[in-house]
Amino acid sequence: MTKPPEQDDSANRIVGVTLDEDSIGRSGPDIEHERAIAIYDLIEQNLFAPEGAEGKGPFTLHIGITGNRLMFDIRREDGSPVVAHLLSLTPFRRIVKDYFMICDSYYQAIRTATPDKIEAIDMGRRGIHDEGSRTLQERLKGKVRVDFETSRRLFTLITVLHWKG
Repeated sequence: MTKPPEQDDSANRIVGVTLDEDSIGRSGPDIEHERAIAIYDLIEQNLFAPEGAEGKGPFTLHIGITGNRLMFDIRREDGSPVVAHLLSLTPFRRIVKDYFMICDSYYQAIRTATPDKIEAIDMGRRGIHDEGSRTLQERLKGKVRVDFETSRRLFTLITVLHWKG
């Protein structure tokens, strides 16, 4: 029995990310720092393959909130449109709320708490982040193929967007 050839994913990647300015809420320096790192890390290494467009990248991604939906506007590097996906925000609401609460605790703890307490809070923070990343992968299934690390970085960017209502 022969193995199918491995898929060449070299073109299935994001080379640019923008966030909708109208969707970004006010945030402190800690959140801004996380956003900058997530964008840098995402562009450096990612797997992003929109269904039906495999091997026709690289891609740029514009993320925003429109109504009660998360918008992924995917384009080719030259700006030509590929597809826009609208995902319900409902599955993310609790996770994002929990993530912000534990991030607040973490940033307070790193100023005053013991290393053991900081580590425990950080483990909880990573657990919630992983849950959000898995939820994003599930919501993108059949639309865009992403690996777990790409999903983690995208979830970080989603957390800095605030939706109205």
